[in-house]
Amino acid sequence: NLRKLYRIMAILIADSGSTKTDWICLTGDDESTQIEVQTVGLNPFHVSDNEIRGVLAHDVLPQLGDSNVEAVYFYGSGVRPEVEGRVEGLLRESFPDAKTVQAHSDLLGACRALCGDEAGIACILGTGANSCVYDGKKIVHNTPALGYILGDEGSGAVLGKHLLHDLYTGVLPHNLRLTFEKEMGLELSEIINKVYREPQANRFLASLSEFIHRHLDEEGIRQMVYNTFSDFINYHVSRYGRHDLPLSFVGSIAFYYQEQLQLIVQMLGYPMGTILKSPLQGLVAYHSK
Repeated sequence: NLRKLYRIMAILIADSGSTKTDWICLTGDDESTQIEVQTVGLNPFHVSDNEIRGVLAHDVLPQLGDSNVEAVYFYGSGVRPEVEGRVEGLLRESFPDAKTVQAHSDLLGACRALCGDEAGIACILGTGANSCVYDGKKIVHNTPALGYILGDEGSGAVLGKHLLHDLYTGVLPHNLRLTFEKEMGLELSEIINKVYREPQANRFLASLSEFIHRHLDEEGIRQMVYNTFSDFINYHVSRYGRHDLPLSFVGSIAFYYQEQLQLIVQMLGYPMGTILKSPLQGLVAYHSK
């Protein structure tokens, strides 16, 4: 029973995206004995083994002090089944005395944080988007997200893409475009450069969701948000054919747009589950049972 064990040992849990990784080390029964660390994202498809080793050695281990880490649970974007062993091996190098070392996808992390041991549909709506059917133990159905160019409906990147399209094609009022350029300090030439020439265009596009959220009183903006959430459910969730399961969400977009999201979920006939900004506290609860 981990709840009993972590009073005398430390459990380290990580939630890693492409941008950042949040770590929490449980060394006791209350929050005062939790150690929280934030590092760069450790997506194994974008970060080399030596870079991961460096982050663990220089950014994580020194923060943990004398904590006796005996269990490590790492959930991250890019941790597909074929690379789980590689990530676990790197973690074991830094935590050789740990009895348990596991690396799983961020999607399984979302399932455990949102649903625990219950069946449900777990969704990620952040910079990117993903979803799956979870039976309480494992993922049993997943429609590929396809990334922000081919898919990712409902994500921050796609919201930003639709915003730029609608601003510069005249779908949204001209005065809103002027407001956007003034507030964000951007002109069209710079936008084109960021989207087509600079790396990590998805992050740039997702950053525009702050403007969208500030201007939800604009009918065109609000409708755009409704449309992209509807697309997410119609293109991905509906494929599962499971209207009986609650729909739960994790991620910044789901959290900050939860009013609009809940309306669309209700309109499309799904029971609403949980919405979390981050999976970390849900994972703490899961691994503290």
